[in-house]
Amino acid sequence: MTNESDLKPFENGDILAAATILNNPDDDHAGDGRIIQYDSNLNVKGTLWTKNTTHLVQGLKFDKANNLWAFDSQNYSVIKVAANGEQIEQINFGDRSFSNVCFSDSGHLYLGEHLVGDESNNKALEGPRKLGTVLPFMPDTQRYGDGNLYKFSSEGNLLETYETETHGGMPGFLGITASAMDADESKVVYISELGNRIFQYDIINKQQMDDFITYEPDSGNMVIAISFAPNGDFYSIKANFGSGFALCKHDLGTGEIMDEKILPGPGWASLCLSSDGQHAFLGNFFNGQIGKFSIESGEIIASAETSVERSLAGLAEFN
Repeated sequence: MTNESDLKPFENGDILAAATILNNPDDDHAGDGRIIQYDSNLNVKGTLWTKNTTHLVQGLKFDKANNLWAFDSQNYSVIKVAANGEQIEQINFGDRSFSNVCFSDSGHLYLGEHLVGDESNNKALEGPRKLGTVLPFMPDTQRYGDGNLYKFSSEGNLLETYETETHGGMPGFLGITASAMDADESKVVYISELGNRIFQYDIINKQQMDDFITYEPDSGNMVIAISFAPNGDFYSIKANFGSGFALCKHDLGTGEIMDEKILPGPGWASLCLSSDGQHAFLGNFFNGQIGKFSIESGEIIASAETSVERSLAGLAEFN
């Protein structure tokens, strides 16, 4: 029996979640790509089974024309879903591990490259946390990627390459794993997941900026997700396997944490700030739970289960 998609036309407040079914016994990052549609209270409305994907679907974001974008960074697929709920013809942006995007008012796209380095910096080839998948080398190379930011036209033409600093994260090979553009479109803020830095890159002057925030290495603090809210506020999910995970609101000028809400347990790794200004939708990578959080109280007021562990890798709100 084949999977049948029943995604509905998007309505204001809908939440879209990337939660691939990891049903490939030979690869714990591979399986049937799936995007689930919920209403604003996390009641299921429909499911899209993605075409042309083989591994984790991630990095959901709506463009300015209300198309939903998503990524399979391991088979180099960039996915577009129209507002009517149908997957549309995808653009080939080249054989790189793109996993996130920012959209400018001019129609340009800024794609973040998920992987960086080669086997020499892969800390997960052996040992107790041995990677259960094979990271692809770019064609005709022995490298996973360069961890850069790339500017494209809407038709897929490469316009600029920005050689961005990255951290590698705990496994060593993570480049730009999430990105967000500030309101005046002068910089892109980005992270290497499970690293201790929130980076900034000046796309006007084409130069690395001072970090938005840097946590001391011995603090145990790591950044796992970032997002601007629709009103311009900036939030992150801070991961600390000693003191817990927290939703943090930052000062836009200094990067300093202004408010911090401890989250219920570890694993919260996807972040979407609601247009209502009162709620944040968070996804738990460890257990597959989606939570609708009150920003004021930090409490979960609605939740949904995707029923897949280590798969939930993107949330976006339609409005």
